[in-house]
Amino acid sequence: MSTPNPAAGPAAQPPGAPQPGDRPATARSGGFAPPAVADLVDGGWRDCATPLGFALEDPATGRPVGDAVGSDPQRVEQAVTAAAALHTAGTWQRVPAAERADLLDAVAAEVEAAAPEITALEAYATGVPIRQTGMLSVILGGAFRLAAMQLREGWLSSAMPREDGRLAHVDRLPWGPAACLVPWNAPAPMAAHKAANALAAGCPTIVKPSEYAPYGTQALAAAVARALAAAGLPGGLFQLVHGDAGTGARLVRDPRVRAVSFTGGLASGRAVAAACAYDIKPVQLELGGNNPLVVLPDADTATAARAAADLLTTLNGQWCRALGRLIVPADRAEEILRATLDRVAALRAGSPLDPETDYGPLVHSGHRARVAAARDALTADGGTAHTALAVPDEGNFLSPTLVTGVAPARTVHEIFGPVAAVHTYPTVDEAVALANGTPYGLEAYVCGADEEQALAVARRLTAGEVKVNGSSIMSLHLFTPRPAWGLSGYSEEGTAETLRFFTNARVVGVEGGFALHGRP
Repeated sequence: MSTPNPAAGPAAQPPGAPQPGDRPATARSGGFAPPAVADLVDGGWRDCATPLGFALEDPATGRPVGDAVGSDPQRVEQAVTAAAALHTAGTWQRVPAAERADLLDAVAAEVEAAAPEITALEAYATGVPIRQTGMLSVILGGAFRLAAMQLREGWLSSAMPREDGRLAHVDRLPWGPAACLVPWNAPAPMAAHKAANALAAGCPTIVKPSEYAPYGTQALAAAVARALAAAGLPGGLFQLVHGDAGTGARLVRDPRVRAVSFTGGLASGRAVAAACAYDIKPVQLELGGNNPLVVLPDADTATAARAAADLLTTLNGQWCRALGRLIVPADRAEEILRATLDRVAALRAGSPLDPETDYGPLVHSGHRARVAAARDALTADGGTAHTALAVPDEGNFLSPTLVTGVAPARTVHEIFGPVAAVHTYPTVDEAVALANGTPYGLEAYVCGADEEQALAVARRLTAGEVKVNGSSIMSLHLFTPRPAWGLSGYSEEGTAETLRFFTNARVVGVEGGFALHGRP
């Protein structure tokens, strides 16, 4: 990265305000002090000032901490222009894979040094307990190290022998400038995964986090920028912009942006897909799920309760692979419901920055209101809400809730919060039908004592990944794909799959003496 352009550098800030890229963010009297929201365009930081029409909040208290702001349209235009110019020049693409890998390892080291700051900022902004954001922090530097490993192992180049002994060479080349759009529930780890693979592929990369949780991704971007600047790489290689759907639309609709990776809601995903279709550009979409947990008749009660409670409360229920439908045998429903609620009741609700907290507040009062409205709609349809965890009155807390007695037709859509429906079944065939009875297909879970029988049921479920007797936030295997079915998304994600997504193949070789009709 070149030395930041003074004309595009950071604007003056009030004395004592955290500067972009400071490490760590500081605690002040009265609570945690997040940094000012700033973007990084062509090597220069600048405070954002475009109002987005709502206030950011401290989820733990519900109190506003300042107006949400984003990058102005001119800054977004400058970012795309810088990325497109760099791609046209071929500066990064021409860096040999081994050297690119070394640079990504240098980025990983800088990101790993910043991980405590990023972890705290993620917890503060999203409400997710710091113990969980800390667990996810392995993805931050790890994403860059995995991308570097794939480059060293030659995953972007191969050769296939022809009948005449010559080789057909297959090289995977970058599409061009890439836009990486991430949501608010775990923004920095997702930004790291997308950006690491886009950079490894050779794409100049622009990251846009959710306007509701900008801080952790900004600290990640500062770490990436420090490492790239130390290597003398151009500022257009990695950039950060902020904003709402309008900023995202400017990126996605720009014909110079040639690949888009988006994680977020269904409505936004449809808009992104439509914009990408117009320019015939590849798009990677993960749009959420309404994930079932099928408890088989022979399942151990404690194992089923642990899985259900974990899936209901991990990331405070705000994750795309969370519990949507708890599907239990009719003759064991009360037993499993009670065991699950007992496990939820044992959790500790509190400040997300407290290492002892198991369950925190929802990200924003507006989101809490939407989740509560979805819960209330289920009870208005004849359901009964069951809660067990006492949560603080102050802040954006919502007690995890299981709702019984609602018709399956009323529970087909994702809530994206700590609320799930409970459905009973008389036969395993009906349990499978309930599990597959939504238009989503991201994740599914099966709990049973007989693993072979449980695996047989898992293979009948329409979902990108099905875990038997497991409920962690991690994938089954580091190198298995993370696909999506139905409304859950389009195009696979994964360690290898995301790297390939940012590339297209070029085949080169000598054909030799082949001629039509056998004539030389």
